[in-house]
Amino acid sequence: MYKTPAQAAGFAHELAAWSREGVPGVECVICAPFTSLPALAEALEGTAYAIGAQNMHWETEGAYTGEISGEMLKELGVSYVIIGHSERRAYFHETDEMVNRKARAALGHGLKPIICVGETLEEREAGRTMEVVRRQTEAALQGLNDWQMPLIVIAYEPVWAIGTGRTASAADAQEVIGGIRRQIADLFGAEAAERVRIQYGGSVKPGNIRELMAMPDIDGALVGGASLEPESFIQIVQGGQPA
Repeated sequence: MYKTPAQAAGFAHELAAWSREGVPGVECVICAPFTSLPALAEALEGTAYAIGAQNMHWETEGAYTGEISGEMLKELGVSYVIIGHSERRAYFHETDEMVNRKARAALGHGLKPIICVGETLEEREAGRTMEVVRRQTEAALQGLNDWQMPLIVIAYEPVWAIGTGRTASAADAQEVIGGIRRQIADLFGAEAAERVRIQYGGSVKPGNIRELMAMPDIDGALVGGASLEPESFIQIVQGGQPA
């Protein structure tokens, strides 16, 4: 919950002034609060940068005061939407079932869901990381097909690393993300597992992006606080460039 529409537009103009074409081999998506999406769409028109929302409802319309549908987002020029972020799960009690309904609805509206999974510190210390992540991943993908996997992004974001300054080591992130990819292979086949994009999120910053991106199964980053300043964000985008 950062940046007014005017502030978001200023951020976008700085990004476009740096490079309208972005970085070769890196897809860059800005996921902003609903109120800033029209301003971003205007500021980034004709650039390589895509726009994402931070949440959506699974219904197209109805008596859901305060909610936003995928159809509404699509008309604004949004192409991605974050689903099941740990803060949505923790503060707004989103369940695995709700995450699945939102993911299926996003795909139905032509939006690409960025599905978040991850364990709490208590679950990690209890040795339950893969149990939790596997449960969340399987539930989120319930009812989907192998051909939809290239349209999906899965973001592993350990809850204990979000906004705390603590980061999973690159090796730890690789271990979990490699496990997610193997799970998708079990569910949808090896080809689908290779085509799905799996990211790491949790205190990603310029100082650790290259090490994370060097891991074989980490395809990208879901960046939080370090994305709020254009200079920091640009450094991260540059650091994600393929070798």
